[in-house]
Amino acid sequence: MKETWDSLKNKVLWGAFLCFIASASWGAMFPVANHAFNYIDPFYFTIFRYLSVTVILVVLLLWKEGTQAFRFEGKGLSLLFFGTMAFTVYNLLIFWGQDLLGGPGVMIASINEALMPMISIVIVWLLSRNRPHGVTLFFVFTAFVGVSLVITKGDFGTFLTATSDIIPSLLIFIAVVGWVVYTMGGSKFSEDGWSALRFSTLSCLLGTAVATIVTIFCTYIGYVSVPTMETIKTVSPHIAFMAIFPGLIALLGWNIGVGILTPLNALLFINFVPVTTLVVSFFQGTQLTTYDYIGTAFIIFSLIANNIFIRMRENNTTPQVLRRRLREVLSLLQNQG
Repeated sequence: MKETWDSLKNKVLWGAFLCFIASASWGAMFPVANHAFNYIDPFYFTIFRYLSVTVILVVLLLWKEGTQAFRFEGKGLSLLFFGTMAFTVYNLLIFWGQDLLGGPGVMIASINEALMPMISIVIVWLLSRNRPHGVTLFFVFTAFVGVSLVITKGDFGTFLTATSDIIPSLLIFIAVVGWVVYTMGGSKFSEDGWSALRFSTLSCLLGTAVATIVTIFCTYIGYVSVPTMETIKTVSPHIAFMAIFPGLIALLGWNIGVGILTPLNALLFINFVPVTTLVVSFFQGTQLTTYDYIGTAFIIFSLIANNIFIRMRENNTTPQVLRRRLREVLSLLQNQG
């Protein structure tokens, strides 16, 4: 029995470690990308990053599961859709929006990423027509207020009249919705017996192919230009970090960690995304405002509070039930005494 408990505890700790590394990596990627955008555009930066990730994933899948794992099994269109959502819509738009916003885009992108659990609640509501509990909707609104504070820096009037800020912020929001859709789609493949590695590899392969086509088109119309070898050499450390940590390790680690902890527990680790961004930005010398800290606190509070509320509802642990169970335990102890 003790071996079983120790094994379970070690598995949970491993899952928590993977989710923490994934979230911390995602939080660090925005300041790193912001520095790289001084030399390279976000389109080619994303392509170089995920071409590397794709090659590594393909080799890993071939080694672990063999050539049969590359069969689509009638799921080709679904893989293409979800891969496009993650590796085209999310990866291109979030860095494009961040680059257009400049320095402030670092925190705005990070904060929007932390909003993913709340966005998933709204998407499920729209698809299922099943209205969430009023308490959950309150936390969704609180998280939205936190995002608004970071984006507008408290000056809502100026932001609403500044089209140059609204459009990039909208790009970032659409990007985050794309990743939420991808995450929700991944659970369907898991239910069908697909491993996290197989789904990650094939969706990344197809999604990166679409992103490459989009980048080639943008190059053709003159919106972006092919980077020089000198530029690639300059940003190679940034690309290496982005490919290994926020790319490969975070992608696989998150999918495996969610499988161990369940989505409800894993989502708590999303809190580390804006926290890591704040820490890295601080050490980079970025000037952070009071609204950045307050907005981040709003979102972290909303995620944790809603997570606790959902647990209480699922376990039926209302205050009355807790008091009744406590009386039962005390009564049992008295009888034993």
